[in-house]
Amino acid sequence: MADDVKPTRKELMQIEERIELSERGHDTLEQKRDGLIMEFMDILDEAKDVRSDLDDKYEEAQRAINMARALDGDVAVRGAAAALKEHPEITTESKSVMGVYIPQIDSTKVRKNLDQRGYGVLGTSARIDEAADAYEELVDQIILAAEVETAMKKMIEEIETTNRRVNALEFKLLPELRENKEYIEQKLEEQEREEIFRMKKVKDKKEAEEDAEAAAKEEEDEEVVPADD
Repeated sequence: MADDVKPTRKELMQIEERIELSERGHDTLEQKRDGLIMEFMDILDEAKDVRSDLDDKYEEAQRAINMARALDGDVAVRGAAAALKEHPEITTESKSVMGVYIPQIDSTKVRKNLDQRGYGVLGTSARIDEAADAYEELVDQIILAAEVETAMKKMIEEIETTNRRVNALEFKLLPELRENKEYIEQKLEEQEREEIFRMKKVKDKKEAEEDAEAAAKEEEDEEVVPADD
């Protein structure tokens, strides 16, 4: 119970308003938290698929590059890689999901045709082309994985923040407000009983005085003897 709580009806009304507002806020935050959890579960399912695809594409890229190195040699593979002039470009934007801003990562210049890779078609083999294709797909998948996992991190942070607010309202603020309300109600009831008792004493005293005055008047009337005609 707060030390500065005043047992007045005005204070009681203010606390009741705060309780009502806090209960509405608690319900709203609970709904938000539940909605965030549902959104997070959807993203989690997507993340599992993205991670599985990432593993598959990594293995495929490794297989392709190993094949190219084995049959064409490291010099040819490194020469094809060094011929690349335009590197991938990344841009980020944000979208709101239940008030949480999560990133959207867009990439350009990741997938390239043979002419854009910079190396001569006649000087390389199909195995190097396959390795380039596989690594371009891998880079695309890495970018997608980064987007999804960053979204998961943002959602988890917001869920934890919202849950802390729910708990603060449910286990701290609302119990304190209800305790203060009960305290004020008890004090007001005590004051009311004291006032009723005081009024009863005043009434009893007044009635006793009136009875005393009436008795005194009767005594005076009895002492007066009527005169004979």
